[in-house]
Amino acid sequence: QVQLVESGGGLVQAGGSLRLSCAASARTFSSYGWFRQAPGKEREFVAAISWNGGSTFYADSVKGRFAISRDNAKNTVYLQMNSLKPEDTAVYYCALKRPSSNYYYRQSYEYWGQGTQVTVSS
Repeated sequence: QVQLVESGGGLVQAGGSLRLSCAASARTFSSYGWFRQAPGKEREFVAAISWNGGSTFYADSVKGRFAISRDNAKNTVYLQMNSLKPEDTAVYYCALKRPSSNYYYRQSYEYWGQGTQVTVSS
């Protein structure tokens, strides 16, 4: 079983940037995804990356502002978040995707981290 640990969250002003990291306990060539959950809302898809980094996927709400990447040598996935908005405030989770499943669906992911809080002030 793979354990995922997110880090890099914090408090930032609108327009600022943060970089989240997700470290896996073991090497895996699975695809990864980032999701977020704001208070009182469903957990939603943010971004995903294929096993070799060759394909990336983004929610429309973050396209052009966020960038997902991975370093397989470090068993780590990153989410660079720029031009942050107050509506980006949420707990951000990384997750490992099951093979041959849809990148955008929460049900496609089998291992989840504990989450890291991102708060964007206006």
